[in-house]
Amino acid sequence: MEELLADIVGVLVTVVEACGAAIVITGAVWAFARFLWVGLRRRTTEAFVPVRLTLGRFLLLGLEFQLASDVLRTAVAPSFEELGLLAAVAAIRTALNYFLSREIADERRQVAEQEETGSAVDVTADEHRRRSA
Repeated sequence: MEELLADIVGVLVTVVEACGAAIVITGAVWAFARFLWVGLRRRTTEAFVPVRLTLGRFLLLGLEFQLASDVLRTAVAPSFEELGLLAAVAAIRTALNYFLSREIADERRQVAEQEETGSAVDVTADEHRRRSA
């Protein structure tokens, strides 16, 4: 019975790892295509921020799937060595997730501030036009 469970979990680990890899690959391809599109149309640094944010989201989701596969791998009768390896991998991936999430939040905040500033400039310009007319 334990062998059957180990075989099933082995298949699930492969599926979850493949899903994580597919997410990362999809995000990388999408981001690269978007990078080329934005780069050809506008060459400002600000134009690439949404591309980075979306790629970051794909990477975060892919890392979560990879962590899930690691947890599944140790679900059936783990040894102390496997648990130690899981703890190390989980710590590294959690740190990556934390810093990537923080960077995404900072980028979002900067984009929101730029949009507010841009809106305020537009409103001020509209008011100036109305007053001078």
